[in-house]
Amino acid sequence: MTEKQRLVIGISGASGACYGLRLLEACKSLDLETHLVISKAGEVTISQETSATLSNVKALADHYHKAADIGAAIASGSFQTIGMVIVPCSIRSMSEIATGVTSSLLTRAADVTLKERRKLILAIRETPLHTGHLRSLTQLSEMGAIIVPPVPAFYTKPQSIDDLVTQFTGHLLRLMGIENDLAREWSGLKNGA
Repeated sequence: MTEKQRLVIGISGASGACYGLRLLEACKSLDLETHLVISKAGEVTISQETSATLSNVKALADHYHKAADIGAAIASGSFQTIGMVIVPCSIRSMSEIATGVTSSLLTRAADVTLKERRKLILAIRETPLHTGHLRSLTQLSEMGAIIVPPVPAFYTKPQSIDDLVTQFTGHLLRLMGIENDLAREWSGLKNGA
């Protein structure tokens, strides 16, 4: 393993591209080596939901891999990482990972993460969920994935969407075992209530 911890970050086509961008920014400030892969639909969502250009997003990562590059380092289990976060994670990407029938580097890297027993965090961005979705999510959980929908924490008294995105990003990093000061911890009820 290299001196820096390596984290694979995937951005799929689900709504919530801001979460992926914030995670990349946070990793840069935490001095993590990031390997980014964005699905084709993820590229569209970034352009529709943010003011960032694809070039700007790619520049946030240490290494960018095209979704069609099945020969990339992150497609192999011999490439050591601490795991992978897909944020946001679409139902299509989740379904491919659950079945092991992967069609892009994004889902292949996730499959590799699972087979190597590394942490795979999927920030599923869909609601409502039908029974087929729930069965696939259960299957993924049984396979070792951590399912983390981007649900806001209101005990932090957020003042903006940015506050919500930052809190969730810190939570993702902590789940990956990376300490940070982005997420505020619950400190118990006030006034002994």
